Amino acid sequence: MEVYNTIETLQNHISNAKLDGKTIGFVPSMGALHPGHISLVQQAKKVCDVVVVSIYVNPTQFNNPDDLLKYPRTLESDLELLAKSECDIVFAPSNEEIYPLDLPNISLDLGTLNGVMEDALRPGHFNGVVNVVYRLFDIVKPSKAFFGLKDFQQVAVIKYMTNHFKLPIEIIPCPTIRESSGLAMSSRNLRLNDHQKETALIIFKTLNLAKELAQNLTPNEVKAKTIEFFQRGELSIEYIEIVHPLTLVSLTDKWIEGATMCIAAFCGEVRLIDNQQIY
Repeated sequence: MEVYNTIETLQNHISNAKLDGKTIGFVPSMGALHPGHISLVQQAKKVCDVVVVSIYVNPTQFNNPDDLLKYPRTLESDLELLAKSECDIVFAPSNEEIYPLDLPNISLDLGTLNGVMEDALRPGHFNGVVNVVYRLFDIVKPSKAFFGLKDFQQVAVIKYMTNHFKLPIEIIPCPTIRESSGLAMSSRNLRLNDHQKETALIIFKTLNLAKELAQNLTPNEVKAKTIEFFQRGELSIEYIEIVHPLTLVSLTDKWIEGATMCIAAFCGEVRLIDNQQIY
């Protein structure tokens, strides 16, 4: 496994691989890696010759400076984990590499993906995501890029951005990886104590309840009953939404195939998100 900190050294390696006819798979990450990330690497290796993982905590997608400060940074252990996986190249750049002073900012109207759920609560977050992913795509120039569906809205935004700019990259969404308890794996879980991990299971329990209720109730009815159930737990809810899987428009009276429930909540000071297809 090779580790590069500069664009020049990374691109030299990738250019040689492409000259040899090899396909490039890309897994962007912000580090603090867990088995969910490794599953993306493994999926990439199944269909690509060379797998590149980026480790970069992107400051522009944090609308809360305190959240950026507390985001776990575990580069040494991340590299050890990747070395044991099927990763070929790690790109761990500095802010100066990613955001040179002359880099133009991308402004993208996200249509129905704008102003809902994460975008409503974290102003500027997806502008930061769009800019950093576009920048990383331009640097790595992969043929396929792999993203975990735990960040359901982010995947929708990246698909939209890729289509809008007609980028020659296939976006591969990959299933959420869960702990044996059902808690969705997340880098933020490192900040939870054992009791909090237990109380956070209300999220997974709510998603499963929604799937059961969806067989007989409307989306609005399911939403009302699951909010009531969720509020019996200890977490502080930010939103529970049932949305169209592509447009993210809220569903009310009728179901559509692929309807997905998305949840965001605080477990103490740690913000957790999760989702599940319920219809």
